[in-house]
Amino acid sequence: MKEILREIGMIARALDSISNIEFKEYALTKGQYLYLVRICENPGIIQEKLAEMIKVDRTTAARAIKNLEENGFVQKKEDPHNKKIKKLFPTVKGEQIYPVIKKENDYSNLMALEGLSEQENDLLFELLQKVRKNVEKDWTFVKKGNKRNYESS
Repeated sequence: MKEILREIGMIARALDSISNIEFKEYALTKGQYLYLVRICENPGIIQEKLAEMIKVDRTTAARAIKNLEENGFVQKKEDPHNKKIKKLFPTVKGEQIYPVIKKENDYSNLMALEGLSEQENDLLFELLQKVRKNVEKDWTFVKKGNKRNYESS
């Protein structure tokens, strides 16, 4: 069997490492830029939905959001209908850095897909979406406290 997930992991780690280095000057580290992008694209999102979107546990998300708050990139606001719910919004500082992060993402996409035809890009995207959906099933299953059965594979 080809080690497809190993390749995907190496790509993800390399791009994450590049981003962490390039965003260090903005005090965005350890993948915090991912959270900021999602908050900018989904203002008013709640922490639980954000964690689910990025595929991390709530504790990891809480820590990243706390750092983003402390550095002035995001703010929590109470839901007017339910005081227990805290919605996340980018601050002016967060909105100002968003285009920089977006440009880096666009550049990384272009660089990573260099030499692929439009049809190959479309096929790769379609196949990766299928892989993500398969993994999401297990992610949800394991998150609920279940164990996967390796014997049936």
